[in-house]
Amino acid sequence: METSSKINNAIYDSLGERWYTAYDDPIALLRAENRIKLPWIVERVTRQGFKNPHILDVGCGAGFLCNELSEKGYQVKGIDISEESLAVARKYDKTKLADYQVADAYKLPYESNSFDVITCLDFLEHVDRPQDVIKEIARVLRPEGLFFFHTFNRNIFSWILIIKAVELFVKNTPKDMHVIDLFIKPSELIDYCEKNGMEITEMTGIRPKFSTIPLSSYITGVVPESLEFQLTKSLLLSYLGVATKSRMN
Repeated sequence: METSSKINNAIYDSLGERWYTAYDDPIALLRAENRIKLPWIVERVTRQGFKNPHILDVGCGAGFLCNELSEKGYQVKGIDISEESLAVARKYDKTKLADYQVADAYKLPYESNSFDVITCLDFLEHVDRPQDVIKEIARVLRPEGLFFFHTFNRNIFSWILIIKAVELFVKNTPKDMHVIDLFIKPSELIDYCEKNGMEITEMTGIRPKFSTIPLSSYITGVVPESLEFQLTKSLLLSYLGVATKSRMN
């Protein structure tokens, strides 16, 4: 899959067990975020009334979301270009039922209208052409299916807090883990979805709950196990959302 030369996506190949165990690494922030994303997604999947929904996670990494969804009894497939990450995902899949596959998000290896739910979390800001990834997602999503996303807004505040502050306060933050040029404004994501027959019905911001971060963490560079994230009305930094595919597509 074509990725930007600006961003360092190779870092995920070398994390190994640290995907699930490290706290001296920004991957711990992703694990903490997942604890608030998962119930938000499950609630909306349940509300939609699917019976045994078929779920695809695009850019699944080491399977944080897939493995949790599999434990809840869903049929889950996860795709990523990193075989090393997928090996970790399989190892931590307690159910051994999640289906992991190396695949290109620009050319999903599935027939049209194959999935009831597609998730794409913390991935769209890692590719040059997110609109083309969304086009493929819309193709393989069934009419009235749900598309869940999480990404970062592009502005000076997200550059300061999501890129520079993480580099400053979290140990082992690699260079170019995120680049501001690839962040996506909510208005742009709305446009990408609408052009592919999907309507965004809900978006919510996510931010750290600063009261759960001990002052010592800013000195040690270690992400505290106590860290929690919370939902917020503001989409200024990062945002989680869901779109529904039209019946006509």
